Amino acid sequence: MTYCVGLKMDRGLIFMSDTRTNAGLDNISTFSKMHVWSREGDRLIVLLSAGNLATTQAVIGRLDEQIRIEEPGKPSLMQTASMFQTAQLIGTTVKEVIRDAAPAGQTADAFAASFILGGQIRGDEPRLFYIYPEGNFIESSPDTPFFQIGEHKYGKPIIVRAYDRKMSDEDAIKLLLVSFDSTLKSNLSVGLPLDMHLYRADSFARGVSKRFERNDPYYVAISEGWSDALRSAFHSLPALAL
Repeated sequence: MTYCVGLKMDRGLIFMSDTRTNAGLDNISTFSKMHVWSREGDRLIVLLSAGNLATTQAVIGRLDEQIRIEEPGKPSLMQTASMFQTAQLIGTTVKEVIRDAAPAGQTADAFAASFILGGQIRGDEPRLFYIYPEGNFIESSPDTPFFQIGEHKYGKPIIVRAYDRKMSDEDAIKLLLVSFDSTLKSNLSVGLPLDMHLYRADSFARGVSKRFERNDPYYVAISEGWSDALRSAFHSLPALAL
């Protein structure tokens, strides 16, 4: 299992993902689920992945190959004219990978993978998409300013309650760390370290990237501070008169 979030703000986009792919007492693997492509002054593209590891790696591999070996009539991530076209390209790639992976007569569910795509291409605004295993996709809106994939239920409440599209970059990072901390404490299939990328609108370049390890001082401060704040809030609530 995994947990990934893409959040859209007035200032830009922020992404965070865990790195655990297998969970068990003696079987834990770590793989980055965040992939970033950029061409300074022109575009920044971030893709988060969840689901079958072989499928997600095959999708990333094909996208990289398209960039490395450009073929006529087959645009790559570096050639798409808009983020919408980028979402179409990735959706098509997802369908092709799952179709090729599933043996004849076998359901493709076992090979399913979903993605969060975000970024900005010159001439377009920052945009955020959710790409389904079937290859179709939806775009974020004022009513749905963020997407989650993987084990999302534990980390969603804090985002819903505290999100503000005008929030600062620092508050956005804090918000996602609390969301991930709540998920980590509730589900062992999601694990540290956490990858973060902050893209500032109209910069058309890589933004602030950071990996939060288990002993990262800021992550520890957020985790402990949030636990203390919850206990304090609980004890401040009025008691039922019996």
